[in-house]
Amino acid sequence: MSRHIQVTFDAHDPRALSSFWREALGYVHPAPPGVELAEGADPLAAWDDFLAGMGVPEDQRNTRSAIEDPDGHGPRVFFQQVPEGKTAKNRVHLDVRVAPELRGDERMAALESECARLVALRATRVRRFEPEPPMGFGFIVMTDPEGNEFCLD
Repeated sequence: MSRHIQVTFDAHDPRALSSFWREALGYVHPAPPGVELAEGADPLAAWDDFLAGMGVPEDQRNTRSAIEDPDGHGPRVFFQQVPEGKTAKNRVHLDVRVAPELRGDERMAALESECARLVALRATRVRRFEPEPPMGFGFIVMTDPEGNEFCLD
């Protein structure tokens, strides 16, 4: 029997980091339990109201956040606040599959376009790896706003 997975990030600012990854992946912030969001409603504002109603102090409302694939195919991504900073390279990282079916110049142009979009969202470009046929198709290494490495593939 297969299992569903959740990818978890340690973060200083779970809300901000989840918002970055929401935009990067095309995911959504889910509504709080039992809350129906009106069309166009802000799920983060709904979470603020929900947590306030539960008596969670304001300074504890950004200790965790999550995003989900609106199509239900990808894993849930969870962000939990930790006191320590990132100190070393990730042993596991995400590959954001931007252009898996493309090759050569067309692929690299698609990766560069996505890289520019993510830099505008506060990601950092680290290094571009050129295609090396027959096995290497080229990719771009980046970091999210808190320094977690990921690749555009």
